[in-house]
Parts: sequence; structure tokens; C-alpha cells
Amino acid sequence: MNTEDNNDFYDDELSRSLISNDFEEDTPRKKKKSKKPLVICLIILLIAAVAGGIAWYMVQRHKPVEATEEFLTGMQNMDFTTMENLLQSHDLSALDDADIRDSAYTDFFTTVNKKMTYKITKNKFDIQNGTAKVTVHMKYIDGTNIYAATIQEYTRKVAVAAYAGKEMTQDDIQEMLATLLAENASTADEKYSEIDITYPLIKIGNDWKIVSLDDTTVKVMCANFKSVKDEISSQLTDDTTTDSSSTDAESTGSDSTQATGASIDITTDKFSVRFKQFAISNDYGGNPCLMIYYDYTNSGDSQSSAFVDFTLQASQNGESLEGTYPEANDDAVDNYMNTIDPGKTVTVCQVFLLKDTTSDVTLQGKETLNLSGGQTTSQVLKLQ
Repeated sequence: MNTEDNNDFYDDELSRSLISNDFEEDTPRKKKKSKKPLVICLIILLIAAVAGGIAWYMVQRHKPVEATEEFLTGMQNMDFTTMENLLQSHDLSALDDADIRDSAYTDFFTTVNKKMTYKITKNKFDIQNGTAKVTVHMKYIDGTNIYAATIQEYTRKVAVAAYAGKEMTQDDIQEMLATLLAENASTADEKYSEIDITYPLIKIGNDWKIVSLDDTTVKVMCANFKSVKDEISSQLTDDTTTDSSSTDAESTGSDSTQATGASIDITTDKFSVRFKQFAISNDYGGNPCLMIYYDYTNSGDSQSSAFVDFTLQASQNGESLEGTYPEANDDAVDNYMNTIDPGKTVTVCQVFLLKDTTSDVTLQGKETLNLSGGQTTSQVLKLQ
């Protein structure tokens, strides 16, 4: 190819190139549409929908917990109306069985329940069936030491009343127990117990309700008072039956009381009593009195006394003899209330005002602090 031909070739190529460039400049380019904004919007909407669903679920899940917390706050405040409204059964009769709603014990139960604390530890939630099981860890007052102090003081007061020949009515006993419980609740060292309770709940309309009041909740609210109350009632029944039987036997002239034992001797894990002798003397008012002497041994592991452990009653011709004090000082009389160390033995004297100095006297001894009844012994003294 000659030079002229080459130049023509390059001129043609240059022309075609320029024409192509001009055409591309004059023709607008087609732009590809991006799908990224649409995808992002869909993701955002999906996240919002999921988040909203989770939020709604969490709100629904928390509602049975809120109902349980409101119920427990009602317990702390002794708010029976709130508690009843949050129960599907609306039944709080179990509280009455434990005397929790008895106005006589309001001060005591208010004191112990306001110290109850709780923490929700588990929530088994079933949104489809509208049910839940909420588990609560509770720390509450254990009334063991309060009741022990109350029963001990109660038996002392009953013994003093019996010693003085005073009969106590059920109202007197209830008032005494209520007063002693309130006093000991405010002064005794606080002892706590811990327990887990699972409350089943059901959705009714828009509200959540605890299915029913369970025995464990009652136990927490009454600080175990229910079992102690039953034992005290049992003791009172046993005492009434024993006294009634003794009086009937004596009034008919029967020797059944004498047949129950040769003496008032008694031995338990905590103490023992051994009859020694009796004497007729005068009391501080110059009236004839009967002085009963016995050895009291403290077999327990803490200090105690005959006054606390042993109850001695005397009767003559079917009538109870009142306690009195002798004309002359006697250390054995003082030993009746004196505190005795474990393992020690002292001679005790109890004094009774006689109806006459010739009729037989029936003695009856029993354990004071044994709530299940304990041992009972008796003997007949021939004054002539």
C-alpha cells in the first residue's frame, strides 16, 4: 500500500471515529435502575414488624407477672380485697381457718406480713392457651420462736390462773393469745424462712387471675400459726376433758382418780418430779392449808423451773382448791418459781387452801408444755 492510500485509510478511520463520538454524545444513555432502596425498605418494614410483635408478646408475657406482684403486695399489706379480686375462685376462706382475718390477731399478722419479701424467678407463659405459671422466691417471718415464747408465757398465765382458782373463758384465752403474740412479734429475735411458690394463672378477658389460694401461701401469711393454733386448741380440749372427768369421778365418790397412779411422780425428757410428803399448816390469813412437798429435777439442756414444767392441781370433795401462801417462810415455796440449772434438783412446795382438815385431797399432776397432752399422774392424800 502506497503512502497516499495509507493517508486515505487513516482519514476514513478518523472520520468514522468522530462520527461515532458525535452520535454517542447526541444519543442519551439508558441508566439501570438500582433495587437497593426497595430491599432496604422491605428489611426495615420486616424488622419493625418483628420488633412490634416481640414488644407485644413481651407486654402480654409480663401481664401475669404484674398480676402476681399485685397479689403479693396485697399479702404484704393485708389487703384482702385486692387478693380476692386477683383470685379466679375469689375464695379466701383458708385465711379464716388460720384466724388471719380475725380482728383479734390483726396487729400480729400485720407485723409479720409487712416483713415478707419476694422475687419473681420464673415465668412459664403460654400465649396460645392463655395460661401462665409464675414462680416466686419468698423470704418470710418464721414464727417458731415467737410461738414458743407465746406458748410458754401462755401456759404460765394459765397455771397462775389455775393456781388462783380462776376459770378462763374462750374469749379470755383468745385475748391472752392475741396480746402475747403481738408482744412477742415485736420483741423476739426475727427468724426467717425461704420458700419457692409457683402460682398458676389464667387469662380471663383482658385480666390475669391466680387460679386459687394455696395452702403454702396461707402458711407464709400466718408464719406457721395454723399448726400451732391447732395444737393449742388440742391442749385446751385435753385439759377440759381431763378436768371434767376428774370432777365427775370425785363427785360420785369413785376412786378412779386414785387408780390412775400411786403418786404424782412423773419423769420426762425435760424434768422429773418425786413426791416427798405433805403437811397441814396455816396460810398468811390464818386459814388451814395443805403443803405439798416434792423434788423437782431439771433434766433439760436449759434453765427451767417447776412453775414452767409441772402443773399440780388439788381438789377436795369435787371442788378445786385455790393456791395460797403459808404463814411461815419456806425456801421450798420459793423454789416453785425459782429458775433451776440443768441437772440440778431442788425441793419444791406448793400450798393449797383447804376446805376442811378431814376430807381426802386428790392431787393431779401433768406436764405443762407438752401440747400433745403428755403424762398425767394423780394420787389421793388421806388427811386423817
